[in-house]
Amino acid sequence: MLKLIHLKVLAILSIYIFIAQSAKVIHEPGRCIWYDQCGTNPDTGKPVNCFYNGKAKPLMDPEGLKILNDLCPWLVTGDHPLTCCSTSQMKTFQGSLQVPQQTFARCPSCYRNFANLYCMMTCSPDNSLFVNPTKVINVTDSSYLKIEKLTPKDIGQDVTNEEIKETKVLAAENSPKNITNSTTAITSIDYILAHDYADGFYNSCYHVNFPSSNVKALSLFCGLCGGYDKCAPECFLNFMGDINNGQTPFAINFTITDNPLPDNMVAANHTAHKCSEGVGNSSLPCSCQDCPATCPPSPPRPMPTPPCMVGKLGCVTFAMIMGFIAFVMVFTLAFICCVKSNKCHQGTSLNAANEDIFYRKPAITEKDVGCRESIGQKEQQMLNMLFQKWGTMCAGHPFVVLFIGLVVICGAGIGIRQFIVITDPVELWSPPKSQSRLEKNYFDDNFGPFYRTEQLIITAPSFHAKPYETYQGETIPFGPVLQKEILHQVLDLQDSIANLKVPYKDSTITLDDICYKPLSENCTIMSVLNYWQNSHKELDRVQKDQQGFWTVADYHDHFMACIVAPTSLNDTSRLHTPCMGTFGGPIFPWLAVGGYDAANYNNATALVITMTVNNYKNEDPKLEKAKVWEKGYLTYMKQFTAENRNPNLTIAFYAERSVEDEIDRESNSDILTIALSYLLMFAYVTFALGQYNSIERLLIDSKIVLGLSGVALVLCSVVAAIGILSFAKVPATLIVIEVVPFLVLAVGVDNIFILVQAYQRDVRHNYESRAEHIGRILGQVGPSMLLTSSSESIAFYLGALSDMPAVKAFSLYAATAVFIDFLLQITCFIAVLALDSGRQENNRFDMCCCIKNKMAGEAPKEPGLLYRAVCYYANFLMNDVVRYITIIFFALLAFASGIGLSKVEIGLDQKLSMPEGSYVIDLFNAQANYMTAGPPVYFVVRDGFNYTEVENQNMICGGSGCNSDSLTSQVYNAAQLSDISFIAQPASSWLDDYFDWVSPGGEYTCCRTDYDGNFCPATEDNDNCTTCRPLSEKQKRPDPEEFTKFLPFFLKDNPTVKCSKGGHAAYGAAVTFDNKEKTKVGATYFMTYHSILKTSSDYISALRNAREVADNITKMMNHTNDDGTYFDVYPYSVIYVYYEQYLTMVHDTWFNLSMSLLAIFIVTFLLLGFDVYSALIIVLTIALITLDLIGLMYVWSVDLNAISLVNLVMSVGISVEFCSHITRAFAISTEPTRVKRSIAALSQMGSSVLSGITLTKFLGIVVLAFSKSQIFQVFYFRMYLGIVVFGASHGLIFLPVLLSFIGPPVNKARLLEDEDNRLRVKNSSADERSPLITPRTDIQGYTNA
Repeated sequence: MLKLIHLKVLAILSIYIFIAQSAKVIHEPGRCIWYDQCGTNPDTGKPVNCFYNGKAKPLMDPEGLKILNDLCPWLVTGDHPLTCCSTSQMKTFQGSLQVPQQTFARCPSCYRNFANLYCMMTCSPDNSLFVNPTKVINVTDSSYLKIEKLTPKDIGQDVTNEEIKETKVLAAENSPKNITNSTTAITSIDYILAHDYADGFYNSCYHVNFPSSNVKALSLFCGLCGGYDKCAPECFLNFMGDINNGQTPFAINFTITDNPLPDNMVAANHTAHKCSEGVGNSSLPCSCQDCPATCPPSPPRPMPTPPCMVGKLGCVTFAMIMGFIAFVMVFTLAFICCVKSNKCHQGTSLNAANEDIFYRKPAITEKDVGCRESIGQKEQQMLNMLFQKWGTMCAGHPFVVLFIGLVVICGAGIGIRQFIVITDPVELWSPPKSQSRLEKNYFDDNFGPFYRTEQLIITAPSFHAKPYETYQGETIPFGPVLQKEILHQVLDLQDSIANLKVPYKDSTITLDDICYKPLSENCTIMSVLNYWQNSHKELDRVQKDQQGFWTVADYHDHFMACIVAPTSLNDTSRLHTPCMGTFGGPIFPWLAVGGYDAANYNNATALVITMTVNNYKNEDPKLEKAKVWEKGYLTYMKQFTAENRNPNLTIAFYAERSVEDEIDRESNSDILTIALSYLLMFAYVTFALGQYNSIERLLIDSKIVLGLSGVALVLCSVVAAIGILSFAKVPATLIVIEVVPFLVLAVGVDNIFILVQAYQRDVRHNYESRAEHIGRILGQVGPSMLLTSSSESIAFYLGALSDMPAVKAFSLYAATAVFIDFLLQITCFIAVLALDSGRQENNRFDMCCCIKNKMAGEAPKEPGLLYRAVCYYANFLMNDVVRYITIIFFALLAFASGIGLSKVEIGLDQKLSMPEGSYVIDLFNAQANYMTAGPPVYFVVRDGFNYTEVENQNMICGGSGCNSDSLTSQVYNAAQLSDISFIAQPASSWLDDYFDWVSPGGEYTCCRTDYDGNFCPATEDNDNCTTCRPLSEKQKRPDPEEFTKFLPFFLKDNPTVKCSKGGHAAYGAAVTFDNKEKTKVGATYFMTYHSILKTSSDYISALRNAREVADNITKMMNHTNDDGTYFDVYPYSVIYVYYEQYLTMVHDTWFNLSMSLLAIFIVTFLLLGFDVYSALIIVLTIALITLDLIGLMYVWSVDLNAISLVNLVMSVGISVEFCSHITRAFAISTEPTRVKRSIAALSQMGSSVLSGITLTKFLGIVVLAFSKSQIFQVFYFRMYLGIVVFGASHGLIFLPVLLSFIGPPVNKARLLEDEDNRLRVKNSSADERSPLITPRTDIQGYTNA
């Protein structure tokens, strides 16, 4: 690089030597190189200066003096300072500064340095020292001239004879002509600058922002360098001196050197104001955003919290390991002591178990019975009596009960007509009163709903990157999708989509009918093809050299220019074509291409096309039209990709409605799988309830009708719950439809098996009728059914306290369905059981009750094979070694799950919500692989803020004079740490651009009004229009009256070359007004972008950090507010309503689980006769099941989200079925030791739990593994399998062992009553026994009567 610079300097020096030898233009202090203006440059059409090598002239014109004082005050050295410029030159100079003023005025020192650069060149009385003409023209015939000889007339009237001798005359190249200062104009110069000034000027402007497009201002001037990051003073100045930039009237060849120059020439040097310095007494230093040197000391970069480590282990892992070791040591010591003291004697001898209980001596007296035990026993007696009487009544009047039940079910089910299923993700996961939901509503009400997006991500895998050699010889690689062939093909596809006609009612609609059009009649299509205005012709445009041989510029050069300056209306290439899209706005490269490295957009491997469509609220009928077109667009793209119409392109596509459509499709696609799962469970239930002891009684002892009736009642309970809650206007969700039947079936089947198997194993007393027998059985198991059902219902009702709509709906429907199922089981199912038992006793066939087998004999009352196996298993489990191993194993499982407890990821991979093979998954993958920009984020300032006050303006703006902790400054600071804050860029500030727009200055100001006060848009040339504010207010902000008057003009002014700060494009929707007169500003927003967000963790962190920034801004705005009003700023992005739930997901999980466990504890405590031991053991076991399930979530990559939270809440409810029945059986048992009571409880209830809920659910769950839905595979199959496995293992293995160690003591009141009953039974004959005396059953379940 240095070599090239040295060569350039040597070349310039040789040119100067040549010119000095041939032209002898005088270079000395006080001498000019031009004066006044002579026509226009034929190459640019702009005014050019007259060649004049005479002495500087005094500026006499008051108008010129005023302009000079305004633009170049340091040149005003007296009343009539000597200058090399006339008033006409000053006016042209003033007009040419209009664009730089709009661009750089926010940083006064930068703008002053910019103005001084041209002040020295244009008006300095010494400009001949550093400016040398290299090309002149005869303005009368546009012929180019050269220097041959000189006359006084040629260079000015004040040239002396001595000077004539030292110079030559200018003549035409073909035929010499005389040159005069009125006809000879300069069209090219060399302008020599010293390094100090060039570098100081460049550095003062390097960080200045251009708010409307969120880019650095210098990026608009560095197109020839390849971008802002590659910019340098030479490149910056070369762009400004190039006539191809559309602003420079004649060529200016800038040279930066400190080397000696010939002919007395010296490099121009002037004080270059630093951006951290004010200019004079009227300006302040540049703001922190535009000048890092003015930033206050930055706080230390937030470092990620180092993980808590103990050696190479995490603290949690270390704590769990040490906890497990400590537990094993303590438990082992306690177990050894227990065994040695014979307190842990298992006593499993069958002889001991069958010992004659009638000859035991009473060991308990009434004095030994405590108050709690007495009350508890009376409660159990009362429950037994109530359920016994209720069961007897229902069994005695089966048809009446069934009729009443049918009427109630049908009455409740009528409400299904009002059944509403919510599929809108916002309604599902965002509570109506949540912060993000309220903020979304506020944004929609003030600015309109966020627009709908239709997106395509296109790659060309069969193409490869190709190098492009520029006209200057530089080689630039271009990615495969940027090959012209591919661009033409993509443009064809884009046009076909834009012109797609979709039938709608009696007409057709196209994209043009629904798209977002902020500035023109063209749709907003964010596509790289809009760099060529979506035109094949523009894409093919090339520029040849003068000989027509070499290609000077083509689409490659235009692309490179546009990615540097996307707002350019005249690119920096030789094509001179615009970069702005047809919709009137810029195409930001980070949104239009993907798969590039760093900022090398030319290496892109993907094209991103985003079409924006107007959005409306759900109740607006206009929304239907947009959805209809989107459906047609999706159909077209599915056909396009399925038929492989363009084998060169791989396309991922998406519409706003895609996610909702695919969720609906996913639900429908798994109907068969779900149905098969339920059918398998139904079939198992119907056959497992039967007794199959002989071929003769096979069709008699089967329980197909009874099983189907039980399953039907489960479905009826779901229907009734849906109907009742639909009456109450409680909307349902897909989770309700998919999960609640599964849950109720689990609870219902368990109770059905317990009830039926208890009846099958029991022998009817001689004095009992069938109805009384069934009533007695219900009296025995009814309290257990009440315990589980009420625990689950109340736990689920408490779960409805959750704010999350999906969890609330599930909890309400689940609680209601479980409660109704319980009612139907103790009424309708009892009636069906009575009818079925009558059929069986009469030896009638199950499915055909009219057929009777008279040779079948009586049904045997023998325990089934599973029951016997469980009895032997119970004895095996109570072995001391087995018990010890069991406790150690489950402790290990619990502590290992504790390690995973803190490692479970929070969130939901959006790909999991889609069915396998969905086109939306392809889009999600493409976004993750190629996209580099995240969603837009808006910092919204609520209405009530007074923007007319300077103090308040300083809290918002980011230019010179604004607070260092203003809104835009804080967003800017956050963007500097984008890897932490996830804010990619500074916010676009309408307030800063408004100040630049409304500032007077230049020949053509942005803010203009006619004589009647009407606004004159920048796009109109009207001689009747004048500046809104006088030039005297150039350095001042508008007063309150001006602010409110001109702001609406700014918001409807389209940006142009002359006025790039027009606010319509960038801020037309960013500012609202509180009245029709638009005199009071309402809510406003300041937009930026998130950095790329790929994972749920990224989205959650982006939301959290954006809120942190907004909270700091809010605190700043209210810190000095003394009038009591409160100002509020909040961030809004369309994604926030979906991810806010995860900010409190851990809290919500603990809250819901804690409330459920608390409900279970209270209900268990009350219904088990105030037995705190049993209640705590049940809660502990359920908590361990839940802990292990969370550990499984970590191992099996199941994230914590609303779906898994519902499953965790459901697991608590289902776990009650695994635990409560066995614990209650243990609590009411009167066996002499805990071991024997555990054996009795497990023998009595274990087979029902195993054959009921365990095997039934396991069969249904296995089918879910074959689901096409990833949600079913991950959140239902994996978690449901975990629920059943952990529930069954804890209920049938861990819980009996735990009870054998620390189970509740025998209820002495029950023991005393049991002994009294035994004595009464012993002293009476079988026929005289009272029906109120229930014989005790032994551990095998046989009645000892």
